[in-house]
Amino acid sequence: MEQIAENTADSLTESVKEVNQFTQYFQGKMPGLMDLGIKLVIVLIAFFVCRKIIQLILKIFGRSFERAGMEAASAHFTLSIMKAIMYVMVMAVMATFLGVSGASVAALIGSMGVGVVLALKESLSNIAGGFILLFMKPFVSGDYIHEDTHGNEGTVVKVDLFYTTLLTVDNRTVSIPNGIITNSSLTNISKQDKRQLREKVGISYRNDINEARKVLLAILQKDAAILKEEKMEVVVESLGDSGVILGWHAWVRPQDYFPAKWRITEEIKYRFDENQIEIPYQQIDVKISR
Repeated sequence: MEQIAENTADSLTESVKEVNQFTQYFQGKMPGLMDLGIKLVIVLIAFFVCRKIIQLILKIFGRSFERAGMEAASAHFTLSIMKAIMYVMVMAVMATFLGVSGASVAALIGSMGVGVVLALKESLSNIAGGFILLFMKPFVSGDYIHEDTHGNEGTVVKVDLFYTTLLTVDNRTVSIPNGIITNSSLTNISKQDKRQLREKVGISYRNDINEARKVLLAILQKDAAILKEEKMEVVVESLGDSGVILGWHAWVRPQDYFPAKWRITEEIKYRFDENQIEIPYQQIDVKISR
């Protein structure tokens, strides 16, 4: 029993010593932990304050760009670059405040830069593409463009750091990487003040070509979107398997292109029906010989 009591007393003594050592260690580190905690709180508060300041600065520059008449897509891209730079500066200052040396911060930013370059090679090509779009200006905000490689088309809404955003005629938002736009052919439909409307319609071989031409020209002359001072024509495009293919050409304003196209196509069906002009379709005649 005496041996057990002695072992228990020794264990308690060792436990008390360990607790005392931990307490002394913690008390010695307490000022440093308190200082670090205060710095972290200050950094968090400073980050949110700096975030608000950055938003205010971007808003001021945005208004300045607007008053200076800067094109909207270029202004948006420039603001994206400014935002990225300001956030990097804020993070560097905060790291220095927490005790990280300036050389370490510079080395960290440099290593991060190398890592970003290796991991985001495609994204960097998009950033470079954004700069090309900013300075070359193949289009501006509000232009209707067609990206020929993948067939994307719509009205340019904005050019960001990585993407160009289009709004389609059916109100879909399409984001195209800047690198794809700068490395593919591009059609700017809004660049000119007029656009040629070119469509085809077939008529039966039994119908008179001149009569169909008169009907088509009358429809074009009547439509308000057609530019009457420009040339309108109806020509024989080809002789198809089922009928004669007539092509009609007229000029409209770019913003009137699709409404005029849909409206005239519908009107052609009505007028052809009234004049007994048949629009042919694919069919097979089967003759049985006896």
